[in-house]
Amino acid sequence: MVKEVEKWWNEATPWFQEWAKLSTKSADYGPYAPRENQLKLLGNVKGKKILEIGCGGAQCSISFAKQGAICTGIDITQAQLDYARKLIDKEKVNVTLIKGDIQTLRGVRSNSYDIVFSAFALQYIDDLTKCFKEVHRVLKKGGLFVFSIDHPFYNTINPKTKMLKRSYLKTGKLVENEEWSDGIKHKFVMFHRKVSDIVNSIINANLVLLEVHEPLDMKNKIKDPIVYPEDLVRLIGPTIIFKAKKK
Repeated sequence: MVKEVEKWWNEATPWFQEWAKLSTKSADYGPYAPRENQLKLLGNVKGKKILEIGCGGAQCSISFAKQGAICTGIDITQAQLDYARKLIDKEKVNVTLIKGDIQTLRGVRSNSYDIVFSAFALQYIDDLTKCFKEVHRVLKKGGLFVFSIDHPFYNTINPKTKMLKRSYLKTGKLVENEEWSDGIKHKFVMFHRKVSDIVNSIINANLVLLEVHEPLDMKNKIKDPIVYPEDLVRLIGPTIIFKAKKK
């Protein structure tokens, strides 16, 4: 399943980066969510060692590096990392990039990071508890784990009809066979989980859940009326954020 996700993102990276237009001024948690400079979940990151898992184009890591953090980003997708390297060079900051599976964090030293951060990436892995146990391993004692994910409620709604398209209770792998404008078919894979599944994965990884946020900021728009029509967004914000720590 890692290969399926990697393949789609390698193919989709140019489109995604143009579509998302993510800022490097402050970490972006997801569609229609306040950014880190508003939420302040990480606090002062100057001098902190931050690992961003599922870093994509590394916009969040770049924003932390601008604030004086020592940043490393890890992602499974070479195309995303290539984009990230160019952006890092353009922004003239230091961010270390690693190609790897965020479910294993192989090669990342234990007890070495003050913060592990992830924005809208964890819906693409099949074993959340395994990933969270690795997060626990690499965090220092008292270290923070802050992550956002697409809101599980939002993903059960058909954005066009505003009606349920699938059961919230039915969890697991979701596959969409897409045909892009180039006429080529692409397989999109993600994993649906209930909020309780996410919380239990945090608990099972021996992390302490501190906060859960379901914020809505209509100014942080994704200009995609098909996936994120504003009338639906106003009813169910598309982003949910969790903050935990290592005891």
